[in-house]
Amino acid sequence: MANSFFQFKQFTIRHDLCAMKVGTDGVLLGAWASVSDTKTLLDVGTGTGLISLMMAQRRASINSTFHIDAIDIDKDAARQATLNTEASPFQKYITVSPISFLEYAGTVDKKYDLIVSNPPYFSRSLKCPDTKRSTARHNDSLPLEELITGCRALLSPHGKIALILPSEQEKEIELLATQNNVFFLRKTYVVPTLHALPKRILIELSDYPETDMQIEWLVIEKSRHRYTEEYIALTKDFYLKM
Repeated sequence: MANSFFQFKQFTIRHDLCAMKVGTDGVLLGAWASVSDTKTLLDVGTGTGLISLMMAQRRASINSTFHIDAIDIDKDAARQATLNTEASPFQKYITVSPISFLEYAGTVDKKYDLIVSNPPYFSRSLKCPDTKRSTARHNDSLPLEELITGCRALLSPHGKIALILPSEQEKEIELLATQNNVFFLRKTYVVPTLHALPKRILIELSDYPETDMQIEWLVIEKSRHRYTEEYIALTKDFYLKM
């Protein structure tokens, strides 16, 4: 039986109530997103609360003047995120709410310096019989178009959107960025092993264009359980054995 928790250096993530467990995608985004100079942060589809807690750990090490709103359409996931947050050293920085992004975006009177999301990405594929897991994995409840449109409306001036997506969605996100007048600041192609093709892409968008977009490649493993120096450098503040 899999463990019902995952121990990080400064906090513990329990995922027994959550459809989606701790995974590499969330860790990558939580470690990669730019948190400096951010005072208001929004985590869309927070799940276990992992990304919010990672951002809180990173942001608190810089300055304690910030707050993170974490939302999830699944009430059990929001409850899990709340419990994980309350058991962490970063409780005062995070507020968790059980609400859909569309409802939240339509009612909140607030702008954000950073919005992050590890969104549901499966479409037109066979759905899991577990309804909660299907909601977490499939984008019916939050299509990428609605996510980008809603994020754009909630951005503060020069605010940023950070996402992790399957690499096949790069063209779609490029089109949506153009339609919503947001610009690419960074792209990092995530490659699981040497000589493999990218499986994920980390993306940072803003309403304010930079002169040059940063493009990088991140290889996770040299071979089975032998991690690259770049991946270790990115995640060493979180993983116990890095």
